[in-house]
Amino acid sequence: MEQFIEWISQPWPWYVAGPLIGLTVPILLLVGNKSFGISSSLRHVCAMCVPANIPFFKYDWKKEMWNIVFVVGVLLGGFVATTFFSNPDIIVVAESTQRDLAALGITDYSKLLPVEIFSWENLLTGKGLLFFVIGGFLVGFGTRYAGGCTSGHAIMGISSLQWPSLVATIFFMIGGFLMTHVLLEPLMKMVGF
Repeated sequence: MEQFIEWISQPWPWYVAGPLIGLTVPILLLVGNKSFGISSSLRHVCAMCVPANIPFFKYDWKKEMWNIVFVVGVLLGGFVATTFFSNPDIIVVAESTQRDLAALGITDYSKLLPVEIFSWENLLTGKGLLFFVIGGFLVGFGTRYAGGCTSGHAIMGISSLQWPSLVATIFFMIGGFLMTHVLLEPLMKMVGF
């Protein structure tokens, strides 16, 4: 048992994790003709919980219960992994990336996310407003505008040869590169880094 705990506590190599993620697509299609995506579960939860007479939420969400169970499993799995199986070692970050991040004021690699940005103390500050509120709104808006999230488009859509998913994934990547190499530094300076 101790060897299992040690094994599961370590990061899995790409050649194991990648195929496992990739196999979700054919399994979902073969077993139940289902499509994979995380963001659609928010719509299902709203349809389940919001009693308003909104046409977007008026459909048989019970057919999609598997998706809600999947997302609950992802959340529970993340909680169990970080609580009981977290790797105590400092996150390994390339030296060139460490230099770039240090120039932005990020030097603590003890947690999964940078503590200088993602902490409860920052929640009601300019950093919190920018990264949590505005960033969260942009992610939600982009997901709705693109008709799905990165997992739905990049994993499910591309593997089932859907042209809109390829276009969406290309623009997700362009947006990520643009944010990282052009917008991040001015935004960090704007909020006091």
